[in-house]
Amino acid sequence: MSKDSQSPHDLSPTLNVKDLGTVQRLGFGAMRIVGDGIWGEPADRAAAIAVVRRAVELGVDFIDTADSYGPNISEEIIAEALHPYKDGLKIATKAGLTRTGPDTWIPVGRPEYLRQQTELSLRKLKVDSLDLLQLHRIDPKVDAEEQFGVLRELQDEGKVKALGLSQVSVDELIAASKHFTVATVQNRYNLTDRSSADVLDYATENGIAFIPWAPISAGELAQPGGPLDAAAKRLGATTSQVALAWLLRSSPVMMPIPGTGSIKHLEENLAAADLVLDDATYQELEAAAK
Repeated sequence: MSKDSQSPHDLSPTLNVKDLGTVQRLGFGAMRIVGDGIWGEPADRAAAIAVVRRAVELGVDFIDTADSYGPNISEEIIAEALHPYKDGLKIATKAGLTRTGPDTWIPVGRPEYLRQQTELSLRKLKVDSLDLLQLHRIDPKVDAEEQFGVLRELQDEGKVKALGLSQVSVDELIAASKHFTVATVQNRYNLTDRSSADVLDYATENGIAFIPWAPISAGELAQPGGPLDAAAKRLGATTSQVALAWLLRSSPVMMPIPGTGSIKHLEENLAAADLVLDDATYQELEAAAK
């Protein structure tokens, strides 16, 4: 259970994800390689390409993106940077949110739209089958069963290998599981936002990979003199590294995907995989967050 402290000696650096295969538990999120507001071209496209390539050089074998990042631009940059893809590299994408401007996200879950966006992602990523397709949001205006049904159809047709969900409840996870094997769930979760703790518990118990978005958001805990800052100084690490190490220890199915447009920050984030929190530090952060 996520609410119990996992022994760092019992946690593998990799995870075997249903229908996807084995990947490193610390991946890369490709939301921040586009423009401000997750809209338009990045300020420096060559720099964005360099970040994606550096992630793979450092051993990342799971990259998470979405058709709505840009829109389209994140997927295009990944293909430009990495195609033809290295053996073992898994690229996850999402469909179900459309964009009308910076920082604007509108759920669209009509089956024909989800099918169209899947076909476009196949084209942009230059693949015959998507490694992982996640429903970015369940559209409340469309019957959820229809949304789950078209995802299953796409998997049956071989256009998608694995399927996942984003920002859902336990009940929605259970409902989707009647249509397909849920490989991943991607909900907001970090030191200061445990609102999806029940979803994490369910994922842990059922072997579903849990991908926390906004993984290093820590608010006041990371302020100078705060508990996260104190732990970072004691461990010779950054507050972001400690926040990621806390996540990795909190559950064996946890798969953080910190995103950045900076190679420096990328290298700092990925170094968190080698940071082991002792029991006292882990419990101290648990108590501070509560």
